[in-house]
Amino acid sequence: MSENVAKNMRNLIKLFEERTNLAETEREAINVLVSHNQSRECEEGELEQLSAFQNPANLEALIERLERVTSRLESLPVLHPSPASPAPATPLQKPVPQLVVVDTMSVNGYTDIVQGPLQSYLQLSKQIGGEVATHADLVNDAFKAQLNFIQLAASRSKPSQSEEMQLLSPTSNKISAIQQFREKNRASPFFNHLSAISESIPALGWVAVSPTPAPYVKEMNDAGQFYTNRVLKDWKEKDKTHVEWCRAWVQLLSDLQAYVKQYHTTGLVWSGKGSDAGAPPPPPGGLPPPPPMPEADFANMSVDDRSALFAEINKGEAITSSLRKVTSDMQTHKNPQLRQGPAPFKAPASNAPAKALPTPGAGNLDKPPVFARDGKKWLIEYQKGNSNLVVENADMNNVVYMFRCRDSALTVRGKINGVVLDSCTKCAVVFDNLVSSVEFVNCQSVQMQVLGKVPTISIDKTDGCQIYLSPESLDVEIVSSKSSEMNVLLPKSNGDYTEMPIPEQFKTVVNKPPTGLTTSPVENKG
Repeated sequence: MSENVAKNMRNLIKLFEERTNLAETEREAINVLVSHNQSRECEEGELEQLSAFQNPANLEALIERLERVTSRLESLPVLHPSPASPAPATPLQKPVPQLVVVDTMSVNGYTDIVQGPLQSYLQLSKQIGGEVATHADLVNDAFKAQLNFIQLAASRSKPSQSEEMQLLSPTSNKISAIQQFREKNRASPFFNHLSAISESIPALGWVAVSPTPAPYVKEMNDAGQFYTNRVLKDWKEKDKTHVEWCRAWVQLLSDLQAYVKQYHTTGLVWSGKGSDAGAPPPPPGGLPPPPPMPEADFANMSVDDRSALFAEINKGEAITSSLRKVTSDMQTHKNPQLRQGPAPFKAPASNAPAKALPTPGAGNLDKPPVFARDGKKWLIEYQKGNSNLVVENADMNNVVYMFRCRDSALTVRGKINGVVLDSCTKCAVVFDNLVSSVEFVNCQSVQMQVLGKVPTISIDKTDGCQIYLSPESLDVEIVSSKSSEMNVLLPKSNGDYTEMPIPEQFKTVVNKPPTGLTTSPVENKG
């Protein structure tokens, strides 16, 4: 209000400068001041002194006095409006969208990973210190960014592809920062630590993979094992903390793979509710009400009808007295002619030979054979009767994948990361050295021979597996499940082999007192 008074006072000064009639000027000034007498800062003494100026000679003094009053009015604070006066309208502010934290099994499962295995990895990284601790902070940020993304997916429906890429950008930026940190610290004594993380951190990209995100996480975990094995080799005799650090990181990614397999088997699951740009708006007024249910008129039901019904039920065995009796001429076991009816369907006779059933694990051999290298993976597929398959000049982080081959032999020269035989029949593989393991999955009648060193042999859903070991591989670990006819051939000093069967039958007993179970293989003494 003081601003309005000051504005009117300046208009009054301009009016005084234009007019020369002092009496009329005085009256107008007094009227303006009186109309705005709500301003307490305009003292009554100053209004009375204005009437003292009755001649044009005092015009300049009057103007100077008014300017001082105007200056004082401008310096006054703005008065708050009274409760009776309406408050000025303020524009509505658009609410800031906030992340709705949803408590679902998927979110809780990922939270358990962040609070469990991830914290173990972070604590061991801090114990090592240096670039490893700094790198671990970036990894922590990446997992937290993915947790926010999973919470968002649990609270809304799937967005468009462009919006989804925008929502994934925080996680993508964190992954890039982790990999760039490795490139900037190549001279670090912990370069193998940084490389192990950088090679396997793309596993967080499973949210954009379908329909098999869990195998993608495992593939990324295997890609980093080349450098974790280097860390184990360099530090296992110096500092056990680095060994625990490697185990914690591998366990973290293994738990992530199990989480993805359990909650997001074929891809990231969106809740299907919430805002969606592509969803049509609901019809105005909501859905129409359901049609009314027909009402049964129980009042008009006669008592006699209900009494007759209950009387029939209460007859007991007499209720069957009204049924027709089956005579001997109606019985089919005494009259074979009554059993005659339409003949059952029979397939037409054909001279064509019966099609042989497919052999389990043989696969579709009609597809063209494949022998190619795709990045770090060697693909050998649908080979039949080929005993000259050779993989050479491979890098140490490469993996050989043999799929649906039959009557074929593979030779791997040099040292690579691992070998996998999947759904193969009557195949053999010979290799020099492996960094991680050789795996047999869903195979039949397969053989392997190691000439150098192999840490682990995995056999799953395989019938018939012959394992020829070298003197350097006698400390190998063999893990088998749902398999049969497995034999290990140990080398002798004379160049021959001793065959040892792997147990297939086990006996489990309850401990006394019952504190658990004890399982032991069953030996055949027949």
